[in-house]
Amino acid sequence: MKAIIISIGNELLIGQVVNTNAAFIAEKLNSVGIEISKILTVADDGEAILMSFKESYASHDIVIVTGGLGPTHDDITRTSVCAFFQTDLVSNDEARINIQQFLKARNRPWSDAAENQTLIPRGATVMSNPHGTAPGEFFHRDGKYFIVMPGVPQEMEAMITNFVVPYFQKTSSGKVILHRTLNTTGIPESLLAERLGNTDEILQGEKLAFLPSTGGVRLRITVIGVDRMKSEQKLSSIEQAIRVKAEKYIYSIENQSLEETLGKLLIEQHRTIAVAESCTGGLLADTVTNVPGSSRYFERGLITYSNQSKHDLLGVPKELIEMHGAVSKEVAEAMARGVRTTSNVNIGVSTSGIAGPTGGSAEKPVGLVWIGYSDAKETFAIKLHLGSERIRIKERAVQAALELVRRRLLKIDQ
Repeated sequence: MKAIIISIGNELLIGQVVNTNAAFIAEKLNSVGIEISKILTVADDGEAILMSFKESYASHDIVIVTGGLGPTHDDITRTSVCAFFQTDLVSNDEARINIQQFLKARNRPWSDAAENQTLIPRGATVMSNPHGTAPGEFFHRDGKYFIVMPGVPQEMEAMITNFVVPYFQKTSSGKVILHRTLNTTGIPESLLAERLGNTDEILQGEKLAFLPSTGGVRLRITVIGVDRMKSEQKLSSIEQAIRVKAEKYIYSIENQSLEETLGKLLIEQHRTIAVAESCTGGLLADTVTNVPGSSRYFERGLITYSNQSKHDLLGVPKELIEMHGAVSKEVAEAMARGVRTTSNVNIGVSTSGIAGPTGGSAEKPVGLVWIGYSDAKETFAIKLHLGSERIRIKERAVQAALELVRRRLLKIDQ
């Protein structure tokens, strides 16, 4: 079965709101063997909405619509649904009870707007809304499905989770769609593709997508079949073939972040860490402490932005800074060593660089960053060139620092 997602709302088309609904719906429907062939965004315009309904219903087994179910003048999805199915709006007892319960729980009175929300296209099955007053609408006609939900993410997600997914689990055609995402960092997309070589041999007829971002490249494997066990075995086989060629760059699967991966390693190895930041301005410490329970391994973070602070807080000799400059191998090493010894931790990490847009030179251009590392056995720094855009330089420096520590803990060569 193939599906299309139609997102309705001018706020999506002008960039005021990011369409996270479509991503959530696609992921959930994939889990029950339904492929999304298209995602369409339509303005709050009756003619455009009706045309999208007609074209989508003719070419898909499942049409999923979000947005425009509220009680205000610009919410025209219900009337468009009525025009499409050539039916009318009628007050629905189930919808009324659900809305009454919702308002009572929040000590809110009944209103004209609430009365308006009880109106449902004739012939639709009501999907209850535990987080709002707009009911969902479910149609099953001529072997096809037409599903209408609110655009508010929390409300839509509840309907997908509580009604739509269980429904299609029961009526599943037996098709299996499996995804697995391998998260990589420290290697550009082009070099990663070169390292993998002929992917046809690896994939055995399945699909692989390269998804680059500031932090690295995600590799999404997709396997489609009819036997779940065989499909899972094939997925694992493809993953292992990729790992043989790119294992050292893969830090996690699915949605586990690099900082989460690093946190688990630090806990497993009973290590503690402290950071001294210059060019990243606290972003490294912020990222590490995004992980719940990070207090078990993160001792402190120091923002030593000025040369004086590097000397006062980390003990970096002034002569070293004068001789080599703050952005240098020698100073990055001294910063990492200084934060480790003053904090009494196992690992010290430092960042020093030129984030721009000014301050660069021919010898030390914008984007030059040194990442320092220090533990009881070694102290060193690595040199990176991270582009020319200030925020991305900071983000990439943080990712590189986290990856540097991960590789040292796992004894992986740089």
